[in-house]
Formats: sequence, C-alpha cells, structure tokens
Amino acid sequence: MTNFTKADLKKRALMAVRDYGVNLTQFRNAISEWAGLNVTDMECLRLLFQKGIATPSELARHTGLTSGATTAMLDRLEKAGLIERRPNPDDRRGTLIAPAKSGAEKAASWFESARKAQDELISSYSESELEIIADVFERFTKLWDREREKIQKNP
Repeated sequence: MTNFTKADLKKRALMAVRDYGVNLTQFRNAISEWAGLNVTDMECLRLLFQKGIATPSELARHTGLTSGATTAMLDRLEKAGLIERRPNPDDRRGTLIAPAKSGAEKAASWFESARKAQDELISSYSESELEIIADVFERFTKLWDREREKIQKNP
C-alpha cells in the first residue's frame, strides 16, 4: 500500500474533479458537433430532458440567450425533430417546449455507447464505494449550484 498524505490525496482528488469536468465538456462539445448542433442547442435539450417541459423564457434564462436567439434555437431544434411546441394551458398566448418523442429517442441513441461505458465502470465498484462516489457527486452538485447562485447575485 502506498503512503500518500492527506494533502497529496486532496490534490489528486481535486485534479480528478477538474479533469472530469474538462473531459465531460469536451465530450459534450464533440457530441454537439457530431449531431450538427451547437453547444447551446444541446444545453437546451439537456434541460428539457431533465425537466420534461419548459417555457421559452426559462430556456432563455438557462442558456443565457436573448429572446430572439432563443426563438432561432427553438426553430432549429424543431426543424431537426428534437422538440415540439405546445400551447400553454395557463397562458393562451404562451408556448411550452417539450422534447419530441422521436427526438428523445434520437438523442438517446447518441449517448448509447457512453451510457454503456458508464454502467460498466460504475458496476465495478462495491456498494460502499458507490455510496462514497454518489455522496461526492451530490455534494459537488450542491457546491456548484451555490457557487453559481453567488455569481448570479453579484455579477
């Protein structure tokens, strides 16, 4: 067994988190390019797959796009068959955006290899290791959410 100090292990863990983030971003960018979409289009799709449905205003806030750029993005995604626009039952002038069923299946196929690789990797850990891994990622998720909120409150 190697004798790393806690400082060494902390540094290694933080470098791994950094590298994970960089490589995930590079993977997302490669998928976007391969699918013929831009990164913001993919970010919009991620939010829709997570939430199920959103208003154009929510998507604009999430992506940082203007209302005009959001409309252009939604036009591209609709033309590609990835989303559908629906009337908003709570606002007769408003629209709701949802993933198109065929679009969700299409996008899911883009990540099939990655999902399989993730499953193989995560399956190699014991239950106690999985508890630690889940805890670390859940805590980092909360940390990044708090840090984002700080930035948005103090631009």
